[in-house]
Amino acid sequence: MGSAAELAAAVLMMLGYPCLMLAALVPSIPAFAAAAAVTYLSDHYLHRRGSYLVSRLSKVRAGLSIRFLIRQLLLILLLARLSLADNLIYYGAIACFIAFYGLQAPHGALTTLIRNRRRMPVATRNIDLASRIRIPDAPPRVLLHRAAEKMLHLDLAAVAGILVGAALESAAVGYTGIGITVGLGLAYVLALVPFVRSGRIPPNAERVLGAVDDWLREYRPETVLYFSGSRDSAYQVNMWLETMEQLDTRPLVVLRERAILQNLAPTTVPVICVPGGVHLMNLDLSTVRVALYAANVGKNIHLLRVPTMKHVFIGHGDSDKLASVNPYSKVYDEVWTAGRAGRDRYAIADVGVRDDDIVEVGRPQLAPIETWKGVPGDRMPTVLYAPTWEGWDDNPGNTSILLAGENIVRKLVEAAPAVRVLYKPHPFTGTRSAQAKAAHQRITALIEKSAAERAADPRFTADAQAGAKAELARIEARLAELAGGTDRGDEAETSRDGVTDVARHEETARLRAEWNTAYWRSFPDWEHRVITGAEPRLYDCFNVSDAMVSDISSVVSDFIASGKPYAVTDSAELGAEEFKRQNTAVRAAVILSNGAAELGGLLDAVRDPAADALADDRGELKRYLLGPDEPKSIDQFNTAVAQLALKAETRNLGQESRITAGGPDVELADAVPVPRTSTAGEADGVDAG
Repeated sequence: MGSAAELAAAVLMMLGYPCLMLAALVPSIPAFAAAAAVTYLSDHYLHRRGSYLVSRLSKVRAGLSIRFLIRQLLLILLLARLSLADNLIYYGAIACFIAFYGLQAPHGALTTLIRNRRRMPVATRNIDLASRIRIPDAPPRVLLHRAAEKMLHLDLAAVAGILVGAALESAAVGYTGIGITVGLGLAYVLALVPFVRSGRIPPNAERVLGAVDDWLREYRPETVLYFSGSRDSAYQVNMWLETMEQLDTRPLVVLRERAILQNLAPTTVPVICVPGGVHLMNLDLSTVRVALYAANVGKNIHLLRVPTMKHVFIGHGDSDKLASVNPYSKVYDEVWTAGRAGRDRYAIADVGVRDDDIVEVGRPQLAPIETWKGVPGDRMPTVLYAPTWEGWDDNPGNTSILLAGENIVRKLVEAAPAVRVLYKPHPFTGTRSAQAKAAHQRITALIEKSAAERAADPRFTADAQAGAKAELARIEARLAELAGGTDRGDEAETSRDGVTDVARHEETARLRAEWNTAYWRSFPDWEHRVITGAEPRLYDCFNVSDAMVSDISSVVSDFIASGKPYAVTDSAELGAEEFKRQNTAVRAAVILSNGAAELGGLLDAVRDPAADALADDRGELKRYLLGPDEPKSIDQFNTAVAQLALKAETRNLGQESRITAGGPDVELADAVPVPRTSTAGEADGVDAG
């Protein structure tokens, strides 16, 4: 439903219209003006916030145009009730609003036509299209951003002018407002006209696709990371970008949804977003030998059909959830898992994935996680509580937040000797379940209250953080400057100019590391924190923590890489032994009941290494889940890519030999994407068709 402020604005706006009607019937010009101001301001606020409630209003026949039309009709009613029906201002108002709505049609048609004609069949990042085809600049943002809202709000001058004119009995004032509204509306329409000319739009689809194929033939990509999914799933591909940058082969990222491209993390790897299945199947990917898939989705079939490359499922996490043994995985040539545990999961699940097709490659993403060295004697231990979200059903085993969260946090903040608590919930927490959202809010309040009490306690002395806060502000300002410099226009312009500045990219990465250091130094090391934003990242929280409490998810498997003590909540109350039997990742964990009575065992292990009875078990489990520390995971990953590429090349050479030797009547061209004839080398003139 959006925030409380958005809900209040929507309520005010909807109540404003009955007030407008009442003011028109009374009649009262001041009351009408006040109610109109409320509806204008609340409407603008909801649009500026991008509120979900705006689209909901459209679903109940209270869309943007209807709201403006009703207000204008009520203004006409007000004039009639003021006995101005025979006054020229009355007819002027009617003519104004008819003319104003007459301008809506060409305005809407032009904005739609411009957006559609500037939409690329293939959007790119880090690919030089500018040297191959001419892509003109996007229209000024002021013309197309929230265009319908801007156009409709131009009636404000006419409404204000008519109200003031009626109050002062001055037709001239009313006609001035009418003239401003009609004039601005006409000017807006005329300002859009130049951008539908052939010279102001990108080339047609054939030329764009030809330019991309030209680039592909020059770049000759060898390893592709392929991804399709919803806007919220962008993290699943983002987690692999750094690994792609470290490949020994030439990498390429292929996306299927524009929403994913918009949410893609910064990277130096070339990216192609191909929404159309036909366009994808016609791209020249003949040099690709290995395709990596981070999710099991239906659109994977558009690339899986290509036999000249080997296809690998790499997933987007390593846990005991059912998604880790999806039967869909049978379609791939290989399935890569972090360690032996992934191989055993498939064997136990018996979903048709052969053991010979499973390769253990470690998890390259875990390289930033630091190994635990114990708690220094001069520092308070830090415990991270990182529960997962409530999931799509009401299974009590999904998350600890509902039944155990408050118990866990209360015992941590009241622990003696004291510990610091970091609370970083899953970003989806509370999105489906109102109960989970309420529990999250209670946990947040509990931590904030304890932090305030600790800050007022003389036993906790404030550290000097002024320097760190100043450094944090400096870094944030520079990061904002770097991010602002990369802000581009529409999809076409971004594709043209979307080549990453390597120096800027490296500076951003360095500053983010400095930001993380400054962030943790900017407050005392005994201060509890609630961390709900993207920064600091989960792995950064791992590195400053000495222990973690979590739920069954890939978070637990990742944390095991640190070697630190951890606890997992048996929210479904299966019992410790059954819980361990069903979930490999908890075999070296302190198992918590919903009452969290066992939490003392975790705190003892953090404070005293001699009391850490599960240390050896964690080391063994780490190797089982994530593979050996040596060779490094990225080296294992690169080796697996090279070996599979060799298999693909061997297969392709075998096919060519069969055809050369006069084998079965099979054309190799039928098995690979057919490059189109490029037109990118033609004259710089643009075919606007």
